[in-house]
Amino acid sequence: MALELRHLRYLLAVAEHGNFTRAAEDLHISQPTLSQQIKQLERTLGTQLLDRTGRTVRLTDAGEAYAHHARGALHQLAAAERAVHDVRDLTRGRLRLAVTPTFTAYLVGPLTAELHGRHPGISLTVRETTQDRIETGLLADEFDLGIAFRGTHLPGLTGTALFTETLTLVTGNHRATGGRSAALPVRDLADRQLALLSPDFATRGHIDGYLERHGVSPRIAVEANSIQALTEVVQRTSLATVLPDAITHDHPRLTPVPLDPALPTRTVALLGRADAYRSAAALAFTRIVHELVRARGYADAP
Repeated sequence: MALELRHLRYLLAVAEHGNFTRAAEDLHISQPTLSQQIKQLERTLGTQLLDRTGRTVRLTDAGEAYAHHARGALHQLAAAERAVHDVRDLTRGRLRLAVTPTFTAYLVGPLTAELHGRHPGISLTVRETTQDRIETGLLADEFDLGIAFRGTHLPGLTGTALFTETLTLVTGNHRATGGRSAALPVRDLADRQLALLSPDFATRGHIDGYLERHGVSPRIAVEANSIQALTEVVQRTSLATVLPDAITHDHPRLTPVPLDPALPTRTVALLGRADAYRSAAALAFTRIVHELVRARGYADAP
């Protein structure tokens, strides 16, 4: 039997679902056909790839090794197909972008508008998720680019600094501090109730580290997985939150409250896979990002 790409996809589908029936449904083929194709693949390779003895079908050791290379081969083929269809004049193209939540609130909109205005033929897919998920997704070729924070990244990724982001405490206008000009001592947060992003987000880890360093344990009354939810909560309650200055400036119903000492800044970065093919769409978007952060005067923009 000649080995075909469908055999790789069939094996990976069974491994993902752990079940022939569900894998066959996902692949839109019959379960007997799927089982027969996998057996033919095993005969061709001369080894057993799946352990069918338990309640869940699992890869054998040989199957794990083969599946690892099969995933890599399919990723490379997908990249090759994108390269073939990439149009250098940008009359068409596709870009898969992943961002952490703070950037959805103040950066994704302007970037999308600029990209669409210059290159309306480019299709943009935006995924909001955690930094960890962005990095694993880039390595798995699920995303072309990511906007997150600079730090220690997974091997195989590159990060280009874009600008410095500043965070501050924020309340609703109805909770304004009556003309306070002095910064709020961080110890006073012990008496405050906060609404913050959930712990799986990089911003929350940044805030928690700051509070721990200063020995402060405020009550976390609300946890949310979106910036929009936090701004809505703070505008309508007595709760405070922590947001980037760029978001606060765009919300007239929010009031920044400087902290002493101030929250440490962090560097925003454009992430990509080191060995990835850079499509014309990805290169154009990269140029637009750098131009926009300079035009908007974000701190320390390169």
